[in-house]
Amino acid sequence: MNSQTLAFKIRTLITMLTAGSLFAMASAASAVTLKVSIENLAPANGTLLTPLWFGFHNGGFDIYDRDVSLNLFPGTESLVEDGNTGPISAQFDLVGAGTVQGTILGTGGPNVGPIDMGEIASSQLLEVDPTLASSRYFSYASMVIPSNDAFIANGNPLAHRIFDDLGNFIGADFILLGSNILDGGTEVNDEIPANTAFFGQATPNTGVDENGVVTLHGGFIPGGPILSTPRFANADFTAPGYQVARIRVELVQVPEPSTIIGLLAIAGAFCLKGRKGVG
Repeated sequence: MNSQTLAFKIRTLITMLTAGSLFAMASAASAVTLKVSIENLAPANGTLLTPLWFGFHNGGFDIYDRDVSLNLFPGTESLVEDGNTGPISAQFDLVGAGTVQGTILGTGGPNVGPIDMGEIASSQLLEVDPTLASSRYFSYASMVIPSNDAFIANGNPLAHRIFDDLGNFIGADFILLGSNILDGGTEVNDEIPANTAFFGQATPNTGVDENGVVTLHGGFIPGGPILSTPRFANADFTAPGYQVARIRVELVQVPEPSTIIGLLAIAGAFCLKGRKGVG
């Protein structure tokens, strides 16, 4: 390859990088990169978690209220009974309180999909505009398995503020205990395998209707089907200090525009050096 051809290719590359850097600088002015992660803190042979749904919003997306039927919260029942995040995701879009949401699946351990004991699962990198009210708050929900309708979620949509009014990052990092696990009140907690998710249930929405309200969960039946199964011998989340999960919203550092410009300057100098040898 002669020097003229090399110089031309470098100039072409610089043009592409310049366009990309301008786009990056424009994006950097109004967006930051976040990552959401969940760690299953349950002991070996303890509880698992279904894929975690999360969303960023303006404080106007409510997943549930204590002592209220989930019939008033479309999308939540499918999550707490079957771990299905599709309906709550559709409801999030319908409400219009935010635009950034996702579902985190477990990919490690013996179970693909559920988040196993000791596993840390993370979202893809998320571009969020901190200046928008629709980015200010964070909500999450996941079903605790095996169970009929046990789940973790924030009932207060304002509980986890991620950005202040000026767009400064606050973030989130908290641990959920067994005492935080909720009962959806939609299915009877009979622990019959055919009615219990991740315990033998073959078809969604096959439990016995309870027609109740959301309450704190009282725990699995002592000596009942779940706790008597060796695989879940340590799943008694009512035990003192039982930890269920750690959830984090982190700010991910990305290259600053000045770094990109510096790289362009180096490439430009190299191009000029190449041109001096042309002709």
